[in-house]
Amino acid sequence: MTSPLQEEIFEQPVALQRLLNSQSGAIQKIADAVRERQPRFVVIAARGSSDNAARYAQYLFGVHHQLPVALAAPSLFTLYGSPPRMTDSLVIAISQSGQSPDILAVVEEGKKQNAFTLAFTNDVTSPLADLADHVIDLCAGPEKSLGATKTYTTSLLALAMLSAYLSADRAQRILLDDVPALVSRALSPLELIATIARKYSSFHACVVLGRGYNYSTAFEIALKIKELAYISAEAYSSADFQHGPIALVDNGFPVVSVVPEGETRPGLITLLRTLKSRNPELVVISSSDEALALATSPITIPANIPEWISPIVAIVPGQQLALGIALAKGFNPEQPRGLNKVTRTR
Repeated sequence: MTSPLQEEIFEQPVALQRLLNSQSGAIQKIADAVRERQPRFVVIAARGSSDNAARYAQYLFGVHHQLPVALAAPSLFTLYGSPPRMTDSLVIAISQSGQSPDILAVVEEGKKQNAFTLAFTNDVTSPLADLADHVIDLCAGPEKSLGATKTYTTSLLALAMLSAYLSADRAQRILLDDVPALVSRALSPLELIATIARKYSSFHACVVLGRGYNYSTAFEIALKIKELAYISAEAYSSADFQHGPIALVDNGFPVVSVVPEGETRPGLITLLRTLKSRNPELVVISSSDEALALATSPITIPANIPEWISPIVAIVPGQQLALGIALAKGFNPEQPRGLNKVTRTR
């Protein structure tokens, strides 16, 4: 019997296709309006999984548009009453529920400062959708499980669509049409994930490594492992990891690494070779035979995925791994301790 969370993980290809089909026209108009305003930088307000989507946006808008992207510190707005200057910026809020007061406060201040405000949300009737100048509907459909899965991947795809339309790059738009099929192919056989998960169920801590576009993937996998399996999972850039935390790795220490195609692959493989000599329990999510050969537990994703798209695909086996560990430990993934679907922070 499958859990609702597992069902929602497998619903992601359909949700992503729905987003492509229904929001292309709206995102084109928003991109035209953003281009007309010519923002000098981007400020993104988000929490939880949405904050990890914002990390993806830092690389997406930085590489493709040379725009500085800052992750908002909402307490500056709500607790300290000292919001930064956001004139001439694009203020983006990413929130599946659109209800958190601190995210609303960032958008409200952005409007006061005459910034261009844009909401990515799965609830177009939410307070956030009412407040922002423009809204992109994630079209994920009802997400009943507390662990965000399809709202996360649709957030990534919506951001990628906005970037492609801002670039007016037809080749990029065509590549995005392949995303639902790539995600479908990335869904690992349940037996494979269950075998890896059983090994990880005895661990109390692990690290998750990624870099560049997939820095976001490392954070989201770590978050899922923490909230579903109650394991202390820490995410690192593979570069930062070598500046101290690498000392953690010793015989049998668990490491999860995301190794996509693109600019970050050579450095990640070099790091994995270094770690291999310390005999860790190494899970590698990759399409590279060279990277997968270094793994104790390899998880293969489709090949020939452009690096800027790869986070939408690479997160899927990470979601499955976190769910598998939770089930192997006998935890109910539908009722993570202390969590609510809508979290209202100030």
